[in-house]
Amino acid sequence: MTGMDRVDEAFWAHPRAGFLPAELHARAHEDRPLPIGHGQTSSQPSTVAAMLRLLDVPPGARVLDVGAGSGWTTALLGHLVGPEGTVYGVELERDLAAWGAANQPTDQPWARERRADPAVLGLPAAGPYDRILVSAEARELPQALADQLAAGGRMVLPVRGEMLLVERAPDGGLRTTGHGGYRFVPLR
Repeated sequence: MTGMDRVDEAFWAHPRAGFLPAELHARAHEDRPLPIGHGQTSSQPSTVAAMLRLLDVPPGARVLDVGAGSGWTTALLGHLVGPEGTVYGVELERDLAAWGAANQPTDQPWARERRADPAVLGLPAAGPYDRILVSAEARELPQALADQLAAGGRMVLPVRGEMLLVERAPDGGLRTTGHGGYRFVPLR
């Protein structure tokens, strides 16, 4: 694996095909969003890689994966945090959450997906988090998720077509920077 960074290694360890409906396995290599049912998509691999690099997930981190869908990003994040870390994947669609949970690698028990509580954004009871990945587009920065970010933490999410990096300073303040245009399914 010479020349591969940690994100490349995660992609190699958890190929997208294993997180797609069987009829789409042959298209897993395409750098485009693919439908996974219930109006949701598996994001294009180059976008997922860019988000993970921006998130800069260290080993041992506590991570929240919002909009986990088929479980691919939860598995990738699980690879990045390693056995000393924890990843909580949450998905609103009941059937997708069950499928995503079933897709999780058995050798990564520290990374699990569950159905999100429709009345709560994120999973505040298990926070705060060192990293938060949001794979759905918000209309504005969701304060409920920012409140779940630990001091020194990073959150990556699309807001109104722009990928944002939100960083929580040790004093509790937030710094937000933009990192290009992207489109996602809406955050609900």
